[in-house]
Amino acid sequence: MSTAAPKPTRRQRFDSPEQEAYLNLWRTYDRLRLLEDELFGRHELTAQQYNALRLLKAAHPKKVATLHLAGRLVSRAPDITRLLDKLNERGLVDRERRADNRRVVHVGITEAGLSLLDGLAEQVRECHVRQLGHMSAEEMTTLAELLRKARGPHEPTDSNWH
Repeated sequence: MSTAAPKPTRRQRFDSPEQEAYLNLWRTYDRLRLLEDELFGRHELTAQQYNALRLLKAAHPKKVATLHLAGRLVSRAPDITRLLDKLNERGLVDRERRADNRRVVHVGITEAGLSLLDGLAEQVRECHVRQLGHMSAEEMTTLAELLRKARGPHEPTDSNWH
């Protein structure tokens, strides 16, 4: 006779369909994030720093106001100054205060930052394949649409993620 407790059913494990969906989203983020953390860790970067560099590359050769950059990041960066300090210390970005408005700091990517991103490009593509390559293109499109729908009511109206 077995004394093991029966495996809980879905209904027992989650209080609601919303909770089940949210916890599955959180678990998925955690599993996928491990792969990119390992990749970026080899280059002494965080995913947030990589994202900032990627956005600055898209604006290159122009520089971007720090707060504008913070608003375009994939996830909120409460301390954008510290994030940029670390990239600046490594020579990956540079900053300037323009004479017409000394309160606003503009940041741009350096040649070293561009070189780092170029060196990472194939590794990042391979990481994305490891993360999601088991899904069909149609499944990824559907997933992206559902994620946009889920986050839509919570996005700022000026977000470029709509």
